[in-house]
Amino acid sequence: MDLITTHINSDFDSLGAMVAAKKLYPEAVVAFPGSQERSLRQFLVESALYAVDVRRARSVDLDAVDRLVLVDVSHPDRIGRFGELLGRPGLEVHVYDHHPMSDETVEARVRRIEPVGAATTLLVEILRERRIPVTPEEATVMLLGIYEDTGGLVFATTTPRDLEAAAYLLGQGGDLNVVSSFLTPELTLEQVRLLEELLRNQVTHRIYGVEVTVTEASADHYVGDLAFLVHKIRDMENLDVVVAAVRLGDQVQVVARSRIPAQVDVGALARALGGGGHPEAASASVRDETLIQVRERILGLLPQVVRPPVMARDIATAPVKFVRPGTPLVRVQEALNRYHLNAMPVVGDDGRVLGVVTRMIVERALSHGLGEAVVDDYMTTDVEAVGPEAPLDEVRRLVVRENHRLVPVVDRGALVGVVTRTDLLRALGREWGPTEAPGGPPQERDVSRLLRERLPSGVVERLREFGALARQQGMEAYLVGGGVRDLLLRRSVEDLDLVVEGDGIALAQEAGRRWGARVRPHRPFGTAKIRCPDGVRIDVATARTEYYPRPGALPTVEWSSLKLDLYRRDFTINTLAVSLSPDRFGQVVDFFGGLRDLKEGTVRVLHNLSFVEDPTRMLRALRFRLRFGFRLGRQTEKLLRTAVRQGFMAEARGKRLFHEWMALLREGEGAEAVALADEHGVLSALIPGVRYAGRVEELVERVRGVLTWFRLLYRDTALEDWRVYQLALLDPLKEDEVRAWVRELGVEQGVGRWLVEALGSAYRALGELRRALDARGERVPDSRVYEILHPCGDETRLFMMAKTQDERKRRLISRYYTRLADVRPALRGRDLQRMGIPPGPAYRQLLEGLLRARLDGEVRTRADEEEWVRRRWADRKEPPAGAGS
Repeated sequence: MDLITTHINSDFDSLGAMVAAKKLYPEAVVAFPGSQERSLRQFLVESALYAVDVRRARSVDLDAVDRLVLVDVSHPDRIGRFGELLGRPGLEVHVYDHHPMSDETVEARVRRIEPVGAATTLLVEILRERRIPVTPEEATVMLLGIYEDTGGLVFATTTPRDLEAAAYLLGQGGDLNVVSSFLTPELTLEQVRLLEELLRNQVTHRIYGVEVTVTEASADHYVGDLAFLVHKIRDMENLDVVVAAVRLGDQVQVVARSRIPAQVDVGALARALGGGGHPEAASASVRDETLIQVRERILGLLPQVVRPPVMARDIATAPVKFVRPGTPLVRVQEALNRYHLNAMPVVGDDGRVLGVVTRMIVERALSHGLGEAVVDDYMTTDVEAVGPEAPLDEVRRLVVRENHRLVPVVDRGALVGVVTRTDLLRALGREWGPTEAPGGPPQERDVSRLLRERLPSGVVERLREFGALARQQGMEAYLVGGGVRDLLLRRSVEDLDLVVEGDGIALAQEAGRRWGARVRPHRPFGTAKIRCPDGVRIDVATARTEYYPRPGALPTVEWSSLKLDLYRRDFTINTLAVSLSPDRFGQVVDFFGGLRDLKEGTVRVLHNLSFVEDPTRMLRALRFRLRFGFRLGRQTEKLLRTAVRQGFMAEARGKRLFHEWMALLREGEGAEAVALADEHGVLSALIPGVRYAGRVEELVERVRGVLTWFRLLYRDTALEDWRVYQLALLDPLKEDEVRAWVRELGVEQGVGRWLVEALGSAYRALGELRRALDARGERVPDSRVYEILHPCGDETRLFMMAKTQDERKRRLISRYYTRLADVRPALRGRDLQRMGIPPGPAYRQLLEGLLRARLDGEVRTRADEEEWVRRRWADRKEPPAGAGS
């Protein structure tokens, strides 16, 4: 049975979403998990025309439910008794919600969670896509849901998609008169009294410079539409943030609203109280606590949900790249290019900031032949520095009003960072709301619970200890990279890569001493490997940055900060870090929008020269697209195609490129990887002379079919599929071209040699099969088939099966696997010795002959084999050793 349900204290959006879901799951039972808002109850009682068959929770047989559809909710604690279903074997869960995801979001086979104003909007979009008709009555109920949760399409959470969905429903006959009558009710006497009490009890608290109004009231029985009252207070008093706690009988209802969600996330407040919602609007129901206790909890939580004001230290770039006075302008240009900068401070030997030089000035000076002029002569000396605690407004004044290219951040006379125009723009974007631009102050999310769930307890404890040890020594440690990405995707975490702001090797060695672990440092790169006695493996690196002296070259490394360390990585989804510090353990640090790209399923490079500097990233981008089912960002795809077109793949020809190509072919189904590489022009750039369309594409598809056939044989063989696909791709080339290709990629030995030899073996074996068929027709002896195919290896044989279009040869290869591959004589060398045959070359001859006899059916039993051996040995005219004459 399918069951559609929503959250307790259901509202019109809950109902509208359930009605829409019923259209998608027509055989489903629809049930509320608990109570409903008063206005919704009134609607259900008074509006017979819009009657919806919704059951009570207690009437649903939980044992009969095999698919649970959740709408307008994704938190297991908010669906009442239906929460008992979650985790049940065989249960399929589908979720449609517009509330932000959290660590508690339920696991689901279908999960559509998107930031729109109403959950009903998501389902209406699906109905439109599938062209499922909607009656005027159904359209009206859905309109009620959208209008309620978007405040009549004027709340800050409203999106263009909500407007489009509402317009569609109006076009289907939705009645706005009904919507208006139920969403703008007259206040009852109880509501008026509560409103007066809430207005009278307002207390404003200033937290990190943000004014948050907290108020409270009491009633001996339930009073509906509390959210409506809080909206009125916010509008009447023109409040940015208001939190209302109201005792209604034996429970306390908390409703919170925020006009500045980027600074005050009331959804986080509600979740901490056991409820949920958006950063702009949220609610919670608290039982078994007094109003005073709930108020104290709210006041204790507010410092956690109010973001501190942004200061210069939060947005500054560090460590600072600078030049010394006396540096020729041509050297300044090299430094600007090396570090991708548009401006640099000029710093004296005493650490004092003397001025700022910009790329524009340097390039204009060089165009006038002033390359050897010193930077002192052309730098801007009108520089104003700020302290680390300087507020964002002060930095904004210097950049916007005073037109400073960058603002130095100085602490006790020492230059600790600089704020560029880009830093400021990104910071302002974060301050005013969500933005597409990466960088700026890091976005944070607590995943400590996820760490405990996805990692062994011993590993989590090691990470805590490492973070505490780093803090004791004045350093900061972070879990970074693919491990964080896989953790957030709820995949298996294979790699524990740590980055240390400080001396990573020294910290790793100290941790190794405490844990009794083996530590292997690699000083040129500031890295160390820790191998613990319990098997835990941790890789530690000192935070570093790097630059590429030329396209495709290996990078030059310099020590740096976490932000710059992450900036050197390939894609935003790999730039996430988790703090291991005791006071921030489990906090995800996101400088470059990695969380957003993970949520949206996008592979995006950090900067526009990423593929130029390291062309192997082109293959890595395609690999992540395949592995996670992500898409390439529009700009990233454009940059990849440009890099291919301009020939940068040739700049990186070597083992790194070949190993990335192998990794791509190993990712999922090899034919998909090949087609994807061809789609983006990578295939022809990697293997010049190979054109995928036509014969090669047909051969790759036949390889896919052959591999599927082979897997169905359930042979206990560790097959490397990628090798079969690679042989198919090299098939159009001549032998000398294949040898040149593996030589260019630096793999002449090992796998490169195997590729050359496997192709040669395949062509020779196919030729021998043809000759055997020509000589014997279909009656080629099994021993001859075995003799031809057995030396080739599985990958080579399967390539042969895909390559040949002669059905007779395919049948012979199939016969090898189904009848011949596992044939072995029953006798072994020790058996021959027991029979009196002296050890020597004769053993090999006899056993090989015995195998041929087995294959051709000349012998079937052990006794047959012994008789065959005695006969063959006797034919040699040599009596067995020890036998009488």
